[in-house]
Amino acid sequence: MANPNIVAVTNILGGNLGWNLSATATTTLMTVAAEKIVKINRITVANVDGTNAADVTLSVTKSNFTSAGVTNFDTSGTFHLAKTISVPADATLVILDTPIYLMEADVLKGGASAASDLDLVISYDVIAV
Repeated sequence: MANPNIVAVTNILGGNLGWNLSATATTTLMTVAAEKIVKINRITVANVDGTNAADVTLSVTKSNFTSAGVTNFDTSGTFHLAKTISVPADATLVILDTPIYLMEADVLKGGASAASDLDLVISYDVIAV
């Protein structure tokens, strides 16, 4: 799998996705399709439980890919964006406000310490090459 050249973009489609997180921290939330790159612009999580705090975990499982211009890095593995971060009752936490890119076949996974307590919202762009 090669690192797609985003100079040859055929289209860029923006969107938002939301999940009410389960109590399984490794639930697959998003898988990037072939010939696509997903630019994650912002990730927020809101605790909808009016009484109890809940922990959020969010990770990216990288697929093997060939990079151009970068050496000495892991081409696969799971890397955390948030690991058991407490979100107070009736509060919202910004997990990411600086964009990152997910490559084709990368998988975004996540979950909460208590099912149905946390709502996760992602703003993203799908870049087709």
